Amino acid sequence: MVVGEISQQRNLIIIGGGPGGYTAAVRGAQLGLSVTLIEQAEIGGTCLNKGCIPSKTFTHAAKKRAETVHLQELGIGDGTAAFDFSKLLAYKDKVIVGLRTGVESLCKNNKIEVIRGKATFLGPDKIGVENGHQFDIYEFEQAIIATGSSPVLPLSLNAEGKRIILSHNIFELEELPEHLLVKGNDYMALEVASSFAALGAKVSILFEDNTGFAFDESIHKEMLRLFKRRKIEVHRDVQIISVNETDDEIAVIFQNDKKVEKTIWGSHLFVTGTRAANVESLGISRIGVKQTNEGFILVDGSLRTSIPSIYAIGDVTEGPLLAVKAIKQGKAVVEEIAGMKPEVDLTFTPVVAHTLPPAVSVGLTEQKARDFGIEVRVSQFPLGGNGYAAITGKKDGFIKVISNPETEMISGIHMIGEGAIELSGSFVQLLEMAAKEEDVKFPLYAHPGYSEGLLEAVEGLIDQAIHAAPAKKKDLLNI
Repeated sequence: MVVGEISQQRNLIIIGGGPGGYTAAVRGAQLGLSVTLIEQAEIGGTCLNKGCIPSKTFTHAAKKRAETVHLQELGIGDGTAAFDFSKLLAYKDKVIVGLRTGVESLCKNNKIEVIRGKATFLGPDKIGVENGHQFDIYEFEQAIIATGSSPVLPLSLNAEGKRIILSHNIFELEELPEHLLVKGNDYMALEVASSFAALGAKVSILFEDNTGFAFDESIHKEMLRLFKRRKIEVHRDVQIISVNETDDEIAVIFQNDKKVEKTIWGSHLFVTGTRAANVESLGISRIGVKQTNEGFILVDGSLRTSIPSIYAIGDVTEGPLLAVKAIKQGKAVVEEIAGMKPEVDLTFTPVVAHTLPPAVSVGLTEQKARDFGIEVRVSQFPLGGNGYAAITGKKDGFIKVISNPETEMISGIHMIGEGAIELSGSFVQLLEMAAKEEDVKFPLYAHPGYSEGLLEAVEGLIDQAIHAAPAKKKDLLNI
């Protein structure tokens, strides 16, 4: 190993080139900071290369394949479509490379110094970077840790199993699984089950319980209904006893909700697992950076760690492990370094699943509101009554609005159905501005369009939805 003899001086060093890291780098450059970005793998991080982008490419393909029957109704095709899994993989790689090249160009155009290698803290203002036989030392004024997280297989499963798949490699399978078993109830498990089934795989999903389900209970029920209709086998309230693997199959032995022991065989088992912060090789404990018992880095309201010169953002910190959090924090932390007064509030972080159809939850669920003792008024507008949904054939799902009957303030908006992802930004905006029912009812909405469903859901709170059957009087106020 060749060690640099002299420490090189840098202003701001960012470790990790994922969505939080490169966003921080670009925003820092925009604010006139001299930025050095260190990445040991590919620019774009897990999100671009192994997570968000590959998974959404699969859900996009699944959505298109599911549309073939409707296309026949429009006079397009015969209702069938050949599917070449290898072409999907090639398209996924094409998208990833294109986006990664775009991020690399952003760094170049913003005059961001990109250094390849593995970073290790040597002190509160000094870092070493190893790249092959080269080891260079840098002194910095500020540093931002944005190294993300990695999936971890539960201890109860066989870590050496070749047919047990985690989120970072499910989209790298060379062939479509014959029978995919899915364990989990988070957005990733739901997306994988939904998309792989639409692409032609037999899918069985195992829910151990509903306590970790992040969506409103009404969305959960609708998803179960749609899974059943699409022949996705659902096992609820299961307790997994063991997992056994052969050269050709994998078997999950579990106890079902009736306390009966059952065995289900599949070609692969997908497990979302837990996630661990990518901090082991950073040497942060040696220099006194405080962490939680789970290994996440503790930060204050300014995203500063226990070392004043070092900040941390994204998955290495506590809170939701989402790219949207990392991006928001990435912008805020460099604005803080530049002397501005940014604010990060994750209260209304949308919970999103790119299922078929997609689902979104923002704010309080109905059950949470009741648990908090909050008086609620609830309205649920079915998309079957929406004109544009009738045109597109995407009539599954609904928009649900929860408000306070006294203040008329909206406290939660939940949707499953076509357009949910695009409308989620409007849902967040309404809750952030503490919108009242009138704030939704006053504006004009494009007709026909999915957004009219939001208007009718709010009008339904007082039984004024035009395209919904009148509610019984006792249903207008749910207390």
